[in-house]
Amino acid sequence: MVDSVGDSLDRALEGAFTRRPPQSAQAQMKYLVKQLKGTKATAQVLGISQRTVERYVAGKLKRPRQELRGRLEREVKKRWQPQIRAKARKKAASTDGLVVSTRARFGFEAAGGTTDDARVRDITQALPPEYAGKLFSAREQGESEDQLRQIAADGLARMYFRANNSRAHGLGVEFTDVERLDIEL
Repeated sequence: MVDSVGDSLDRALEGAFTRRPPQSAQAQMKYLVKQLKGTKATAQVLGISQRTVERYVAGKLKRPRQELRGRLEREVKKRWQPQIRAKARKKAASTDGLVVSTRARFGFEAAGGTTDDARVRDITQALPPEYAGKLFSAREQGESEDQLRQIAADGLARMYFRANNSRAHGLGVEFTDVERLDIEL
């Protein structure tokens, strides 16, 4: 399965953490109960019973099934160190930008009716802060994966294929068949 742009953005923000999130199921469950202000809300988020949450908090259950372990980790990481995440987002959107590394099929359509056949390329390219800001705000607003991918494609088209808009004006870039996608702050 190919990583989504949203998952890559989340992973990039996790790189900014200053402390490790809780590791044991009991510690993760306690953290979620505290963040969500109760076992009932935690149970709803995780899709399990309130009693199961209480058993994990009490230490009676220790090893969650693989699917629950994945949901538990995701929910904890989603809420872990929100101020550090916000600071990293702000820095990327205002000064640093981000780096997109991908292996995908890129095709072109240039002005004047000429075309270039699509081919798979490995590209690692720094994108300016404006694209980081667009990606993070689109992610927060719940935009679809296709819309996030289009923002990344626009950034790659501008910086990689049009050399920061200094050449190949009017070149349209298609970003499809993504095999690998990774974003770093």
